[in-house]
Amino acid sequence: MSHITYNTDVSNAVQTIKSVILQSQQRALAAINQEQLTLYYSIGRFISENTRNKNWGSGFIETVSEQLRKEMPGLRGFSVASLRKMRTFYEEWHMLTANSFVGTNELVSNDNNSLVGTNELPTLQFKIDADFPISAFMNIGFTHHYAIISKIKDIEQRKFYIQLAADTKAKVEELEQMINNDLYSHQGNLPNNFCKTIPDQLQAYRAITMFKDEYLLDYINTEELFIRDKDRDERTIEQGIVQNIKNFIMTFGKDFTFVGNQYNLEKFGIEQFPDLLFFNRELASLVCVELKDGPFKPSYLGQLAAYLRILDDEVRKPNENPSIGIILCKSANKKFVEYVIQDYDKPMGVATYKTTADMDERLKKLLPPVEELEKLL
Repeated sequence: MSHITYNTDVSNAVQTIKSVILQSQQRALAAINQEQLTLYYSIGRFISENTRNKNWGSGFIETVSEQLRKEMPGLRGFSVASLRKMRTFYEEWHMLTANSFVGTNELVSNDNNSLVGTNELPTLQFKIDADFPISAFMNIGFTHHYAIISKIKDIEQRKFYIQLAADTKAKVEELEQMINNDLYSHQGNLPNNFCKTIPDQLQAYRAITMFKDEYLLDYINTEELFIRDKDRDERTIEQGIVQNIKNFIMTFGKDFTFVGNQYNLEKFGIEQFPDLLFFNRELASLVCVELKDGPFKPSYLGQLAAYLRILDDEVRKPNENPSIGIILCKSANKKFVEYVIQDYDKPMGVATYKTTADMDERLKKLLPPVEELEKLL
């Protein structure tokens, strides 16, 4: 056996064993997490039943928590606040078990209102709908669960964020940020291929929340620029955006910085000029925006994909994520965009925009004439 072949065999063996070890560790951690959730749910039910029916008086939970710490030195996670969170956890999800438990030694209350010791954790027998993400439910941490139930009341939204947390393996603070950004309401609004083209699913969901499906560029009035509708083109819109770049960034969202317009790209002697180039700090990505005055056309995607390829090869820095492209056009059929965009391997989305010139005539009549505004200014 040659030295090169030997090294290759060693490397393959190491990678195989490493993969098995990591899988085993993941299964072990998942099992521990499921046992912990079962325990907390059971304790939560026990506390709920005894506090809600007045078996326990004021200060009882505090006394129980203190006594647990005395009898089990070093015990963590059973403070008064934690015990109350367990009660909330059970009460918010009590419908999952329909008061049915399976186990050799369940947590029950006796005549003395004391906690019955057990050597085995109870096993939950779920009675749930077929579309409930039970696997995801049992594989995210208790702190993730509490973040969801404390911020979200709607069951469908809770199911969405449970699955999201499991898929992305997001940290609690990241999950809370996505909840605060109302990702549930944003999903599917912007036609995009982010989840398919961005390997890091957490990054993909961040990108989805970063862009709207429609923007109101109310500070751009092509009529004031004395441009007739039929003569208006992308350059007119672009110039209006550049002149009001601060407003545009505020419209787009936080963490955007302006890199330039008609940004010069060159590859193999061929020059390209993307309309607008930004950098988003949260995504750590360059964002290329192409302006189109008319309706969406599939050919726009090919043009944008070429820009993104060159940006990634020539402009993107090693510590940055792949560039993202947004086509900003006058109108678009979302279903059609979603249909054709999936064939591209670069992360792209298609949004629409409106300008002041597109305002409803009834609203325009409420505004003073342009001449009067100019005199006031």
